[in-house]
Amino acid sequence: MRNKFIEQIRARRLAKNMKRLLAIMLCVLVVILLCFLLRETWTLVSILLKNAPGHGSYEMIEAIVIWFLYFEFIALIAKYFESKFHFPLRYFIYIGITAIVRLIIVDHEKPVSTLIYALAILVLLISLYIANSRLLKREY
Repeated sequence: MRNKFIEQIRARRLAKNMKRLLAIMLCVLVVILLCFLLRETWTLVSILLKNAPGHGSYEMIEAIVIWFLYFEFIALIAKYFESKFHFPLRYFIYIGITAIVRLIIVDHEKPVSTLIYALAILVLLISLYIANSRLLKREY
């Protein structure tokens, strides 16, 4: 009986230490993502000020979508800490939709590929609808 109690205490300590390590690593990831977000912000500013020659509207739209991807990942990590160490599924779906939209903007040469990407967005939207239903929605 005493050994079982000691094992439970050790398991709790291990889990607590692993959560701490995860939190530290996520904070490091946020700093890295913020650096990339600032770099992408600078790219957008330089495109707007016409200091970057050769940048057209597609490059600007792509830069905006990449900026939103970084922003969404940072928001996902913030939501993880707000919701008591839980990653909400719908944030991953938002990131997936944004990433596929970026793919469509970058690789729009083949109509079949664009159609497949659009169908993937439709599947993600259906998944988002299901994830937001009362049965699966868990907000903390």
